Amino acid sequence: MQITPTIKQGFCAIIKVMEHKNNIENIRHSLAHLLGASIMELYPGSKITLGPAIDNGFYYDVDVEGKITDADLNKIEKRMKQIIKNWKTFEKKIFTKDEALKFFEGNEYKTELINEISEKGEEITVYQSGDFADLCRGGHVENIKDIPLDAFKIDRVAGAYWRGDEKNKMLTRIYGLAFETKEKLDAYIIQQEEAKKRDHRKLGKELDLFCFSDLVGPGLPLFTPKGTAMRDAIVDKIESIQKKLGYQKVTIPHITKKDLYETSGHWEKFGDELFKVKGKDSEFVMKPMNCPHHTQIYASKPRSYKELPVKYVETTMVYRDEQKGELLGLSRVRSISQDDGHVFCTPEQVKDEIKNIILVIKEFYSSLDMWNEDTVKVFLSVRDPKTPEKYMGESSDWDNSEKALEDIIKEEKLPYTIDEGEAAFYGPKLDFKFKDAIGREWQLATVQLDFNMPKRFELEYVDSDGVKKTPVMIHRAIAGALERFLSVIIEHFAGNFPVWLSPVQVIILPISEKQSEYANSVYEKLKEQDIRVELDNSNESLGKRIRNAKVQKTPYIIVIGDKEKEDKTITVEAREEKLEGIKIEEFLERIEKES
Repeated sequence: MQITPTIKQGFCAIIKVMEHKNNIENIRHSLAHLLGASIMELYPGSKITLGPAIDNGFYYDVDVEGKITDADLNKIEKRMKQIIKNWKTFEKKIFTKDEALKFFEGNEYKTELINEISEKGEEITVYQSGDFADLCRGGHVENIKDIPLDAFKIDRVAGAYWRGDEKNKMLTRIYGLAFETKEKLDAYIIQQEEAKKRDHRKLGKELDLFCFSDLVGPGLPLFTPKGTAMRDAIVDKIESIQKKLGYQKVTIPHITKKDLYETSGHWEKFGDELFKVKGKDSEFVMKPMNCPHHTQIYASKPRSYKELPVKYVETTMVYRDEQKGELLGLSRVRSISQDDGHVFCTPEQVKDEIKNIILVIKEFYSSLDMWNEDTVKVFLSVRDPKTPEKYMGESSDWDNSEKALEDIIKEEKLPYTIDEGEAAFYGPKLDFKFKDAIGREWQLATVQLDFNMPKRFELEYVDSDGVKKTPVMIHRAIAGALERFLSVIIEHFAGNFPVWLSPVQVIILPISEKQSEYANSVYEKLKEQDIRVELDNSNESLGKRIRNAKVQKTPYIIVIGDKEKEDKTITVEAREEKLEGIKIEEFLERIEKES
């Protein structure tokens, strides 16, 4: 069939053509076309914009004529299954710019994209199935029958700004789920239902960990005493693990002249994401990262090879002007507490320093029972050779640093995957991804090797031969952004944190006022040992106080009655057992091992 201006029109995302025509991304991409066709039939006059395949399915952004709600999803899905009966294949057509503009006349979104494609000198292609045509680069199934119709589901409706810019019009985004089989779809739906129960925003409120305020602003979380206790526990745990490695704490200001980021290269890459601060006679920016500041502490005095490695560590907030529509609880915020560290060393010291960082990562995540072959994956993030303009520095430095990281990960005998195109703009990195309790993967820890920033800041040390040389810079994050880390950990444990991480480790419940004095003495003994303990001697019944403690996911509940008072013992209700009439010293030994 020839494509004519009378054919119903749509627009799908620009998707890379895959070698294998029936992989899951191509199935999802094909379903996006089908979703677009369904919307155009059910909502005439709508303007379909972008419709890409994503990790769990696909979506379409629509400037809809009318309104689409969750109540309409079954209707849309049913229409998709009817339309596909008349589809046979995806037929490719090549258009000139004028032909494409005429064909998509009246749709300003597609006009914008066609002009962009033309300016890049790229081929303008349209794919047609039945009476529906989409501006698209391809990447579909070879045969329509290869789409498993029982393995997709139209999932939900959301809002999305055109091109992700909140200055643009708000569109209607329709999400679909898609997998290779019905069994995988069903398993994913069950996983999502479990995720809703574990939602960190819900649990964070129930456990009194953090809150948000309209007066403070979106994306700026406020941490309660309990939430702050967790943040401190994370930082303390990391510091206790790495204390023998020679890291020194530093402190830097929260604002800087933009010159710092122009020199580092961050301004060119991230200038639009920065908060500007206007002073009386100067303009500053809120720091979006710490590494450029740390270079200036290193540069503050002459350095000898005998001093290296120099290691700075700091947990401090940085600020990024994220779009309001992309903010999500603690997962995406504007104030970000970075567990940040930087090592300045000689090239010969790189291997040992990175291995030391890997040991810290391993021990930290082992304390969360997340370091094993089933839960951790290591990704060697390198350049995309097709887009060299995205990366700073000499190609030879990149070659050397990528090889160095690969040699290290091989020597550590860790299974790894090369992740092309995921390097930082200043250097390659090792990203550690962890699987949570319901099977989702999260990138948390990272080690980044940087030959570029020290050169840009002209950092130096005098080597043993008396010659001035440039140090290598290693960026490291163990927990990464504390806010995002907490969002993952809250959902992973569903609030049942290990003892060392629990905001309240022990709660003491005297049965009546007669045991209050002894209960208070137990409370003081535990507090002396830096145990996070609470004493609940309220007028509520013992049963209700025990229930409240369990709702708060407290690891240990100590109940004190007449017998415990008389024998100078305690009865402890743990998560999986009950310890009756034990000595306080015995309990202290137990909790110390778990802290």
